[in-house]
Amino acid sequence: MSDVQLKEAIHTLKETGVRITPQRHAILEYLIESMTHPTADDIYKSLEGKFPNMSVATVYNNLRVFREVGLVKELTYGDASSRFDFVTSDHYHVICEDCGKIVDFHYPGLDAVEQLAAHITDFQITHHRMEIYGICPECSKTKSNVN
Repeated sequence: MSDVQLKEAIHTLKETGVRITPQRHAILEYLIESMTHPTADDIYKSLEGKFPNMSVATVYNNLRVFREVGLVKELTYGDASSRFDFVTSDHYHVICEDCGKIVDFHYPGLDAVEQLAAHITDFQITHHRMEIYGICPECSKTKSNVN
């Protein structure tokens, strides 16, 4: 985990008047450490032993606060549960169709697509989203072992 990222996130929350509770601190740490783009339930299950009085609603409420101040992105891909990403810089996701694993990647060439779209359509482009689907190495290995 990056202590710098955690300190910067806490500083951002304090600047916006958000109190740093032990639960908020733990949720932030989990998000920074996690490269899996967890759901609120994932976070809750991971932290419920440390915070037995914390509810799933507490996790959702904190994630909403983090999203509103720009610390996390909420990812919705058509399934029932949102996933949360601490990396808020522009990047894309490859999603496993079997296990749902999400992996980040960056491709700066797609920034030019926004410029082209704006030029051709006269739209004021605000953002774009790209998803790539496939089978992750772990699921591919499992499939090849079954066959």
